Amino acid sequence: MKHKFISKRYWDEAATPMGDAVELAYKYDDIINLSLGDPDLITDSRIISEAFKDAEKGHTRYTDSLGYPELREEIALFYKNEFGYELNINEIMAVVGACHGMHLVLEAILDDGDEVIVPEPFFTPYANQIKLSRGKLISLETYEQEGFQINMERLRSLITEKTKAIIINTPNNPTGACLSKEVLEQLAEVAIQNDLIVISDDVYGAFSFDEPFIPITTIKGMRERTITIGSFSKDYAMTGWRIGYVLAPEYLIDCIRNINEGVCFSAPSVSQRAAIHAMRLRKELQPGLVAEYKKRVFYAYERINNIPGISVLPPQGSFYLFVNIKKTGMTSAEFCRKLLDEAHVLAVPGNGFGSCGEGYIRIACTVGVEKLGLAFDRIGFMLRTLNL
Repeated sequence: MKHKFISKRYWDEAATPMGDAVELAYKYDDIINLSLGDPDLITDSRIISEAFKDAEKGHTRYTDSLGYPELREEIALFYKNEFGYELNINEIMAVVGACHGMHLVLEAILDDGDEVIVPEPFFTPYANQIKLSRGKLISLETYEQEGFQINMERLRSLITEKTKAIIINTPNNPTGACLSKEVLEQLAEVAIQNDLIVISDDVYGAFSFDEPFIPITTIKGMRERTITIGSFSKDYAMTGWRIGYVLAPEYLIDCIRNINEGVCFSAPSVSQRAAIHAMRLRKELQPGLVAEYKKRVFYAYERINNIPGISVLPPQGSFYLFVNIKKTGMTSAEFCRKLLDEAHVLAVPGNGFGSCGEGYIRIACTVGVEKLGLAFDRIGFMLRTLNL
C-alpha cells in the first residue's frame, strides 16, 4: 500500500500466497487447512523437557554469535556419520530458521544486479529475499513431464556474466521432487565450469522416500562453492523454535556472522539447546516422524488420482503434493477459491510458486489421514458437480 511512512520500495508489494493463507484459515469453522507446511505434530516431549532443563540451568543468555560450539559439533558429527563429510565447527553457524539463513547468505554474496537462477516452481520467499539483497531472480522452469528435474540445457542458456548463484531445494517445496544423483552431478559440473555458487536449501533432507538424500556439498569439487542451509523445523517438527544452520567456507561464515550483528546477533539459546537434543535423539525420533508423513503423502496420492479431473505424480520427498488441476478448466486461483468456499479446504494456488505453477495447487499433508480423508471426500464431491 502507498503511505508516506512506508518506503516507496514496498508501495506496490502484493500479499503473498502464504500471507493470504494465514488469514483465510479463519474463514470457516470447519476448515481443513492444507496450505502451510506447519506440521500438526508437536515437538517430541523429550526435546522440550531437555531444552527447558537447560534453560533452568542458565542457558537463557546470548550464545556465541555462531551458536553454541556444542550444537555446531553435533551438526558436524551428523554430517560425518551420515555422509562421511568432515566439517570444522567454524564452517557452521546457527541461525533463526532457514529463511533467516537464506537472507544472510544472499546479503553476503550478492552485488547490485547479480543474478540468481532459481528452478521454478520455487519456495515463494526466495523472490523477495533475492530482491531485498538487490539481486535479480532468473527463473529456470521445470515441468511435470520431466519429473520437475532440472534440465541442464535450459540452465546453461540462462547463465550470463551477471549470474552469481543457483538455488536448489531438494526434496522440493512445492513439487515434492527430489533431484537425482545424476542431476546433482551434472549441476555440479555446470557450477564448476561457470564458477558459480550453489545455495542448497536442504530443509527437507529427512523426507527423501525413494533414494537416500545426497547433499550437493558432498559431491566432488562442490565443497568450496556450496552454501548449505539446514533447519530443524520440518526434520524434527520444530517450526516454532525457529532454529536452523548454515554450512559454508569459513570466510563466508565470518561474513554472515558480521551481517547478523545488525540483525539479531545470535539464534535463541533455548532453541539451540533443543536442537542439540534433537540431533542426539534423531535415531529414536526421526523414523516415526518420517513414516507418519510418508503414510499421509502416499494416502493423499492415491486419493487424488482417484478423483476425476485432478492428478499428481508419485511422491518422492517432502510432505507436499503439487496437484495438476488443468482438466478442470480453472486457474489455480479459481480452483483454490472454489475449494475454500465450497469444500472448506484451504490449499495454495500453484502460480504462487512461479508462473509455471499455473494449473496446479499445492497441498501440505500436515494433518492426519482421517482429516485428509475428509478433505478428499469434500474435494471429490465438489468436482463431481463439474461432470469432468
